[in-house]
Amino acid sequence: MPASLRRDHHCGELNLNHVGRDVTVMGWAHHVRDLGGLIFIELRDRSGIVQVAFSPQETPEAHALAQEVRSEFVLGVRGVVRRRPAGTENPSLPTGEVEIYGSHLEVLNTCQPLPFPVAEEVDVDETTRLKYRYLDLRRAPMQRMLELRHRVTSAVRSFLNSEGFWEIETPLLMKSTPEGARDYLVPSRVHPGKFYALPQSPQLLKQILMVAGVEKYYQIARCLRDEDLRADRQPEHTQIDMEMSFVTRDDIFDVAERMWQHVFREALGEEIPIPFRRLTYKEAMARYGSDKPDLRYGMELVDVSSLVAGTEFKVFSGTVASGGLVKGINARGCASFARREVDELVEVTKTFGAKGLAYFYVEESGLRAPIAKFFTAEQLEAIRAALDGKPGDLL
Repeated sequence: MPASLRRDHHCGELNLNHVGRDVTVMGWAHHVRDLGGLIFIELRDRSGIVQVAFSPQETPEAHALAQEVRSEFVLGVRGVVRRRPAGTENPSLPTGEVEIYGSHLEVLNTCQPLPFPVAEEVDVDETTRLKYRYLDLRRAPMQRMLELRHRVTSAVRSFLNSEGFWEIETPLLMKSTPEGARDYLVPSRVHPGKFYALPQSPQLLKQILMVAGVEKYYQIARCLRDEDLRADRQPEHTQIDMEMSFVTRDDIFDVAERMWQHVFREALGEEIPIPFRRLTYKEAMARYGSDKPDLRYGMELVDVSSLVAGTEFKVFSGTVASGGLVKGINARGCASFARREVDELVEVTKTFGAKGLAYFYVEESGLRAPIAKFFTAEQLEAIRAALDGKPGDLL
């Protein structure tokens, strides 16, 4: 760093309380605007953005250098904080009521033309983002995610420490143990022909800690698994790993719920009520067909087996007779779907192993469907009532 400049403030912290102060800030040129006289540079560091103004009359040397600045140049700026002229405030910025009147400028590093703009939230293909990861990580969404991860892990640590947990790092080089995926192997230089395995989880190691009498353990653990990349699978991930001795299931629920309540409060400023709603695995599968349902959507599965057991529609009655179940959902407001759209839903169900999809349109006069002829009026009304069907719904 140049001896003439030493940062004493961050860009995003400046406000009206700093008016009149001489400050030194450093960061990246986010946007540059040359108005033919004054030059405005939005300077960015991880705390935020502040506007810097250079005048050709008052600071000609700094102004001349500012004319050479382009986006993503790394700059050091010294100047006086002043209130922005009336009507030029920027309410979208936390620093939008002030600006720095630059008296000294140093270009700490220049920048070649970029493969994609950093200052704007544009769609960039993943390959390009990963190739230029150092640029991708400068973008505001990525910075926000990195900060959120930091705030979450900090909140987790503060809570578990207060609960008497010990944070213990477990070894990364260990023997291979049966897990759900393949191990990553690391050859041993000291023992030729032998290999270490990278842990898929600290499961065995934390159990050793419990046997050793640690009682309460946690770590923010890196886990590595040699498996194909999918939406819910990747070679490495981070998990909050915990273990407790001499506890019941409800003790674990209590600690986990209070931990997440603390995390949401500290990391997001949100209050979430506890205890959380609880579903057994059996209830979740029966009502939603998933062990991790998104309860925001509703559309619960309703068992209508007893209502269709005696119908002439053999697909239903035969299923019930053989010990199976017939369930339905109410897609509210979806009776406007065209036949083609319903046929597309049929194909979707087949990808999950279903043979097909039966459906009813709910109208003022009752239920309408190609299979309605196999049901009595009483049976159709019972199905509608069980699924709480109203005109405009699709059962």
